[in-house]
Amino acid sequence: MICAARNKVYLYLMKDKFSEDVDELIDSLKSKYLGGKKMEKDVIGKLTTAVAVVAVIMLVFMSYFVVAPGEVAIKTRLGKVIDSYEEGLHFKLPLIESITLFSIQIQRADIKTQAFSKDLQTMNSHLVVNHRIQKGTVVSIYRNLGSRYVETVVDPYVQEIFKSIAAKFSAERIIADRNLLVEEINAVAKEKLMKQEIIVTDISVVDLDFTEQFLRAVEDKQVADQQAQMAAKLVEKAKRDAEQQIAKSRGEAEALRMQREQVTPTLIELRKVDAQLKAIEKWNGVLPGYVGAGVPFISIEKK
Repeated sequence: MICAARNKVYLYLMKDKFSEDVDELIDSLKSKYLGGKKMEKDVIGKLTTAVAVVAVIMLVFMSYFVVAPGEVAIKTRLGKVIDSYEEGLHFKLPLIESITLFSIQIQRADIKTQAFSKDLQTMNSHLVVNHRIQKGTVVSIYRNLGSRYVETVVDPYVQEIFKSIAAKFSAERIIADRNLLVEEINAVAKEKLMKQEIIVTDISVVDLDFTEQFLRAVEDKQVADQQAQMAAKLVEKAKRDAEQQIAKSRGEAEALRMQREQVTPTLIELRKVDAQLKAIEKWNGVLPGYVGAGVPFISIEKK
């Protein structure tokens, strides 16, 4: 135990001596390169002054903010809304007041969603919503909806409207006449979002995809419909041709009937006389040598 105690005392003395040596070394370096304690104070003073100047400059720059054209700024002080500011240079208290910018220009929101048609066909759609807000409603929108109003209001509202309206139309009708779907979506969305102080200028369905099986079935049906229409046209043409032929035959039969009704014995005699007169006009004055069954004519010579 005596040896152990001696060792502890020896280590303690060595530790104190090492600390004294390190302090002496630091003091000698300061006196050699920094000119002692006076030089050290001068350096620290200069650094403090430089930091203070930089801090003042930063505070000056943080005391002003610029609002660009087409934007409106909301100034809050410790979480409380103070006022809204239009374009230009404005003052604020640094570190106490903060600025949130809102654009009052027309903004574009791309919304992708999935819906079902009336006949339960899946539709993957891409909607583009052009919208804007007004200067007078910026503060109200900031309080009620927040700066991310597109994600919290516009996106879910438009998705819900699109799904509810798409369920009213069959897939074939949507493909044939998409404008009906788009017009109804615009009408409903503008009315609902206007209640949230958001003005919707236009909603476009830029992409609308169905499953490949359904599109193939629609294409096959269209081909079958075209073939059926062509066959119907051929049948109609054949029917018209037959009706024309029947009408022609009826006309000819009616003409023959009328001719038969007009034939009388007197008319027959007149026809015979007319034929004889035409034969006499064509006769050259020479009698035939034979007539009937080989009975010869008597030749009469001119004297």
